[in-house]
Amino acid sequence: MKIAVDAMGGDKAPDVVIEGTAEAVELYPFMDIVLVGHLQKITPLLKQHGLLNHPRVRLVHAEQAVGMEEPSISSIRGKKHSSITVCAELVANKEADAVISAGHTGAAVAATTFRMKLLPGVERPGIATVMPSTKGHFVFLDAGANVDCKPLHLAQYAIMGEIFSKTMGVSKPKIGLLSIGEEDVKGNDLTKEAFKIISKMPINFIGNIEAKLLYERVADVVVCDGFVGNIVLKSSESLAKAISVWLKHAFTKNTLRQAGAILAQNAFKELKAIADYEEYGGAPLLGVNGICIIGHGSSSPKAIKNAIRVAGEMVESKVTDHIAARLVECGVAVNK
Repeated sequence: MKIAVDAMGGDKAPDVVIEGTAEAVELYPFMDIVLVGHLQKITPLLKQHGLLNHPRVRLVHAEQAVGMEEPSISSIRGKKHSSITVCAELVANKEADAVISAGHTGAAVAATTFRMKLLPGVERPGIATVMPSTKGHFVFLDAGANVDCKPLHLAQYAIMGEIFSKTMGVSKPKIGLLSIGEEDVKGNDLTKEAFKIISKMPINFIGNIEAKLLYERVADVVVCDGFVGNIVLKSSESLAKAISVWLKHAFTKNTLRQAGAILAQNAFKELKAIADYEEYGGAPLLGVNGICIIGHGSSSPKAIKNAIRVAGEMVESKVTDHIAARLVECGVAVNK
């Protein structure tokens, strides 16, 4: 199994990417790594972490990298030799089984969509994020790959989420559609039409879910368009940070509270671990013809290591094959 890693992707690349890759090479002996980046820039780091001339690490030079501030289309037009584009080409050419990148999300979506192509019958890919809840975790998509959705796209996301949820151990995932009310007549034109399509599919569809129930895990998979999904995701991240700051201020107001904070340290660590995205490494881009894991821009070495692990698990589970077959089975694969 070969995993292509975008060494130049991320706010702290290539340093953290190389370090995280080194940890993955040590922990996962069944994986080979294809490290893609500017060789002159990453060679000192490869020496530092023992990856230079490693028997399970192949180096591929990429002259360019897509910056976080650049347009998404740069990966396929202005910078055809960018690290993320080269990674996608490796998968397309069967020289790698999966790609991971903590770089520009839009560039990763564009590069993999145009180079690796979409699965047969898929119209748009979706980013599936694992979200915390009061009863474990649930799959949430689309988290921002496709901001202008059609009802059919949401129906296809339901299938993608179902298959991904099964890889997490859920035998019969409950699928919910994010809307402004539980009744099928509530929502906008997109959600109401999507409801009609999804309700006729042979899946465990439980109907609309209001945002107030999102974190109570009434569903194992929650589907929405990428515009709403990205707002929900980033609002949730921002709120989590705000709560952390509020707690810190509250527990440092006086000596008694500071003592209480010390006694509650283990509880705080447990709380932080529940919402720690680094445990999952990144979010899979589902619907492309291959495995792509998109990491957070501020990914740490731990996140990179886990992104490589998740990519390997998805390759082993043959997620793309199962999605393609299930789309046909549910009658929502598009003939092109």
